[in-house]
Amino acid sequence: MAEKLITFTIPCYNSAEYMDHCIQTIIDGSAKRLEDIEVIIVDDGSMKDDTPAKADSWEARYPGVIRAIHQENAGHGGAVNKGLANARGEFFKVVDSDDWLDEESLDAMLDLIEAFEQSSEEPIDLFLANYVYEHVERGQEVMDYKKSLPVGRPFGWSEIRKFGISRYILMHSVIFRTSVLRDCGLRLPEHTFYVDNIFVYVPLPYAKRMMYLDLDLYRWFIGREDQSINEKVMASRIEQQLRVTRELIDSYDLSSDVAEPKLAAYMGNYLAMMLAICSVFSLLSEREDKYELRAGIWNYLKERNPNTYRFIRGNPLVLMSNSSSKAWGHVELFLYHVAQKLFKFN
Repeated sequence: MAEKLITFTIPCYNSAEYMDHCIQTIIDGSAKRLEDIEVIIVDDGSMKDDTPAKADSWEARYPGVIRAIHQENAGHGGAVNKGLANARGEFFKVVDSDDWLDEESLDAMLDLIEAFEQSSEEPIDLFLANYVYEHVERGQEVMDYKKSLPVGRPFGWSEIRKFGISRYILMHSVIFRTSVLRDCGLRLPEHTFYVDNIFVYVPLPYAKRMMYLDLDLYRWFIGREDQSINEKVMASRIEQQLRVTRELIDSYDLSSDVAEPKLAAYMGNYLAMMLAICSVFSLLSEREDKYELRAGIWNYLKERNPNTYRFIRGNPLVLMSNSSSKAWGHVELFLYHVAQKLFKFN
């Protein structure tokens, strides 16, 4: 049996400017049951500020609750791997160091998770909650799943409804049972951005029973110029986006490996979105081989996982992105910028 109800892992890389706020919200939101939680601060080789010292200070203030782990730099994925390897909680949640959790929602979430753990004969493998964009320029926007998931009760994949284009399951919205992540053999690539897409894709077939909590839990700070989701940054890191997408392609034959049809359809839509992102940001990059990169990811899918290609090839995002025409590439970028204004991403 797990020693704690939940582990919060906070990857920190030169995070001294904002990590205190992130950690404090978790401590305050868990004040009634600090003995039931653990916070693992993973100092990922920080050398430019006092992140290591701050991590140690937090551990000293909350012994038995907060642990500071120091490692050589391995990137966001490596930090999550370290947290998962050391987690003692029944559930596992990643919180980025520049984000935070809403204290009232966290308090309510912990009450609900504990109640279901004590009363339910069948375990919940995955809890989901809302996340909130905390945008520098546009303010707050709540992203919920009320149109896609049953609210406040256990359910399986057969009960899900279609997800909107801006309502995919993200790392910010998931609280996995730790054993699910370990059973699926999850190990994120090191020194690679965008690995959160693997985190919310590969474990899904292992999560049989879920529950959606309509709580505005995760606060996602967005809008800094150096963030990994900034458009220019994403274009400059297209190789890492392609690497992550190749891992998704290799993980499952969606036509045979995923037994539940609605889950296979969701994962197909998610993969199509990732392929479209690769296509767009290949074109937005300043690389001379941008069209070769764009074609390469589609060729990789067709050659490595032809069954999955056939499974998703009718998806509108696939039809929009899967073209070798340079002229169509300009149309694709125009459509991307229209969608960007409509759905307010990046």
